[in-house]
Amino acid sequence: MKNLPHYELFIDGAWTGGSQGQVMETINPATGAPWASFACASSEDVDRAVRAAHRMLEDPKWRDMTQTARGKLLYRLADLVEANAAKLGALETTDSGKLLAETASQTRYVGDYYRYFAGLADKIEGAVLPIDKPDLHVFTSRMPIGVVAAVVPWNAQMFLTATKLGPALAAGCTVVLKASEQAPVPMLEFARLIEEAGFPAGVVSVITGDAENCAAPLTRHPMVDRIAFTGGPETARHVIRNSADNFAVTTLELGGKSPILVFEDADLDGAANGLIAGNFGASGQSCVAGTRGLIHRSILPDLVRRITEKAAGIVIGDPLDASTHVGPLCTRGQVNRIVETLQKAKSQGATIHFGGAPLPRDGNYMAPTLVECSGPETETLHIEMFGPVMSLLPFDTEEEAIQLANSTPYGLGSGVFTQNLARAHRVSKRLRAGICWINTYRAISPIAPFGGFNASGYGREAGLESVLDYTRTKTTWINTSDQPMANPFVMR
Repeated sequence: MKNLPHYELFIDGAWTGGSQGQVMETINPATGAPWASFACASSEDVDRAVRAAHRMLEDPKWRDMTQTARGKLLYRLADLVEANAAKLGALETTDSGKLLAETASQTRYVGDYYRYFAGLADKIEGAVLPIDKPDLHVFTSRMPIGVVAAVVPWNAQMFLTATKLGPALAAGCTVVLKASEQAPVPMLEFARLIEEAGFPAGVVSVITGDAENCAAPLTRHPMVDRIAFTGGPETARHVIRNSADNFAVTTLELGGKSPILVFEDADLDGAANGLIAGNFGASGQSCVAGTRGLIHRSILPDLVRRITEKAAGIVIGDPLDASTHVGPLCTRGQVNRIVETLQKAKSQGATIHFGGAPLPRDGNYMAPTLVECSGPETETLHIEMFGPVMSLLPFDTEEEAIQLANSTPYGLGSGVFTQNLARAHRVSKRLRAGICWINTYRAISPIAPFGGFNASGYGREAGLESVLDYTRTKTTWINTSDQPMANPFVMR
């Protein structure tokens, strides 16, 4: 462990080891070997970070900073993120196995998220109310909600951090950011940019560690006012239970099993590319992965052929190599889960057209896999595997396609491929999902809200209203009359 790069926690403006001295190693998924070590936070460290954030809410350096000045800090952070995108992307790729081509470009684009929220910082407005009492002047103002616990998973972490940290800081909140212990290095390095941007010490702390000693003490801490969580449903249930202790406002983004509907009039090359993007992009490690391909029966054989031909050109390899299309999965557990799920699907009568097994090389490599399902009960249609597995199921009518699409507890992303504009509107309106892409897939923007229905969570990130979600409305009443109050025992 001595020869590995080591990363410490960033708490209250200082770099520190964990108070219990716990250190973990992080594994390079492309090699299966440890490549860095990091300090783990204890409940004492969590308490220190939260108390620092709580203190800064009343510190004039942050409390009295104008919204315009806060926006300028976010603009500075955006510039730093963009300038360091290549370095942050390389760290994220080494730590999580995601392609450098995506991590670096996505990190550069994340700069636009911080610019978007920077521009909104001084647009957070109240209103004068046309009250029905002529001697009272009444107005509303938006106040920072308080201390935010932002819990971010290992995948797309720069993006998912921006959708939480950007609006929180624009609103004047303070933040304790908890990075995943599976691949925390990019977030610990990102903390240096927060420091360099000039945010006062304590406004943002970045910690990591396991659930028992770090995540649970953070989400149930009595000084936490808001929890912004991205992760899995089981962990989210613990977060919700923890929030009962502090009554923190909570938003959850939990992934899903997104459907992609392809109708008989679709551009089949475009649909094949959309399905590949939705399943093999990011090696399938995406919360909006379109892992349920619902295909009109008349075009299924042709679409299978096109996908198979295109998949033959997929380059599997080192995620740091610009020519690679599919890299390793973050953990070996994901590979094992996929293998088990595919075995059950085959026992149910599913056909595997290509792939279906781990690759015989170092690291957590899983071959891109195409499954033609025997029916809606096929296991791969129900398990979020977080890997490059595409499942296709035929339908005969538009109504059947909609029913199949909605037959899941999840509801994050969805896609529709059709050249019929009326159908596109008709079908997208009925899909129970927070996002619907038409004739494209897996596109994002800071301007567009992002979030799910049902088991995919609640609340929205990005977009104009996300900043307001980090505020509380205060109503102020001013008596403009020179007369004393009338009967004090009767409500006015």
